[in-house]
Amino acid sequence: MAGSFGALRRTLGVTDAVVIGLGAMIGAGIFAALAPAAGAAGSGLLLGLALAAVVAYCNATSSARLAARYPASGGTYVYGRERLGDFWGYLAGWAFVVGKTASCAAMALTFGAYAWPGQAHAVAVAAVVALTAVNYAGVRKSALLGRVIVGAVLAVLAAVVVAVFASDAVEFGRLDVGSDATAGGVLQAAGLLFFAFAGYARVATLGEEVRDPARTIRRAIPLALGITLVVYAAVAVAVLTVLGSRGLAEASAPLSDAARAGGAEWLVPVVRLGAALAALGALLALILGVSRTVLAMSRDRHLPSALAAVHPRFAVPHRAELLVGAVVAVVAATGDVRGAIGFSSFGVLVYYAVANASAWTLGPGEGRPPRLVPLVGLAGCLVLAFALPASSVLAGALTLALGAGLYAARSAWGRRS
Repeated sequence: MAGSFGALRRTLGVTDAVVIGLGAMIGAGIFAALAPAAGAAGSGLLLGLALAAVVAYCNATSSARLAARYPASGGTYVYGRERLGDFWGYLAGWAFVVGKTASCAAMALTFGAYAWPGQAHAVAVAAVVALTAVNYAGVRKSALLGRVIVGAVLAVLAAVVVAVFASDAVEFGRLDVGSDATAGGVLQAAGLLFFAFAGYARVATLGEEVRDPARTIRRAIPLALGITLVVYAAVAVAVLTVLGSRGLAEASAPLSDAARAGGAEWLVPVVRLGAALAALGALLALILGVSRTVLAMSRDRHLPSALAAVHPRFAVPHRAELLVGAVVAVVAATGDVRGAIGFSSFGVLVYYAVANASAWTLGPGEGRPPRLVPLVGLAGCLVLAFALPASSVLAGALTLALGAGLYAARSAWGRRS
């Protein structure tokens, strides 16, 4: 029977886990987040990138230590529940599921916009259906497809960087780091760029499907984050040297514009293909992560318990995956990609704030990170979350309030019954 409530199967090694993290991070974020971040920070874009990387490092370290101790599906939902109490775990899970569902739709629409601009919504829905089917067939198949996509995207980004630096259009004076930047602009840029770094949690949310999680997760998360930071820094510097911060802020397709400015017009269609593949890779990893958090919350009856079913053959949370795929498909068919970055960043920053607070409670014998790491991570998450555009903060705060209200109503109902 396809509705058994069994355990997931541990099949992923270090390389698979790193690739899943890279697929979630080196996705459409690098194609989509640079321009709005440059608009916020101006010449302080690289400072915003560095700040986002510091916060991401703290979050990744805290998440890796917690994941090694609690190798179960659900990520920070589980850590918050175990270390801080049921409500904080629930709030982290709620923020992740809602924020990342919107992010899934944004990635699907980004793929549609690059693959077939005139039919972006229809193509987005088709992509969601196809990747949900891949995930349904087992996490190993998802990891294999992720390797192909990550390899292709890294090749495209490398081609752009090489073409730009080899051209006569490069002017390092355009970097002009911080000359017109404000503290608020740099913080907002860091919050927006955090959208592109947030995928390392995907490794932790797959904790039940990783072999030797205490070793694998602690190695995979920092490796994936380190590779991503190097790639992002190289791409950001390359684009700034040919477009400048103002040109980057006004660009609708920054990497394509950088290729043109560098005299590599032939690269433009390749960049479009790379952006489409990047969006697919991010969408694949996002659906994996959201469905596993839904699984964990369903096991604790914060969501309908029927969603906790694990397929007896494919060993995946098939009902959770189908529900997530259906919701994302509806949003992708009717929604707009604009605003999703800020909304998703707010939810994910709250999610990691709970992770850092959880890591702070670890004892010396529980793999506790240096005290400064979760402290900086927690403060950084909260500052960046409230430095985002006001519309994103308002929408995110209302969403959290709705989740808290549902939790209170469920608790009250439970006490009556």
